Amino acid sequence: MADRHYRKPGWLTQNVFNRMVALATRAGISVLGSRVLEVRGRKTGLARRTPVNLLSLDGRQYLVSPRGETEWVRNVRADGGKLDLLLGSKRQHYLGHEVPDADKVDVLRGYLRRWKAEVGVFFDGVGPDSTDDQIRAIARKHPVFRLETAP
Repeated sequence: MADRHYRKPGWLTQNVFNRMVALATRAGISVLGSRVLEVRGRKTGLARRTPVNLLSLDGRQYLVSPRGETEWVRNVRADGGKLDLLLGSKRQHYLGHEVPDADKVDVLRGYLRRWKAEVGVFFDGVGPDSTDDQIRAIARKHPVFRLETAP
């Protein structure tokens, strides 16, 4: 897909920040809603883990990919939306339903309201106070999954 949008994490993020957040989350300490996402790799079938920010909005939970079409996004899609979120020794099974671009405005606004300082650079100058049209214009670059608790 030539239109795929992806921003690779820098060295500091990949080797320091993500590892620190993942370590704290595995220890049971959530950093502003952080979890460790575990999803089956689409090529190897092995469990893949990455730190993510879990957004709770209007009684629902969402995962947003600020960096675009990441490996975890492609793996969730390939495995029919199946994923686990880990916090310490707690594991919660979910089914992720991808949100259509037209329905992402409120979710992206809520995500940016909570984590703009951390991820704002990936949203092309769009922030929580941007207009609906401005958020809608960048929505296709940021996959969003609405989570449903799975057995």
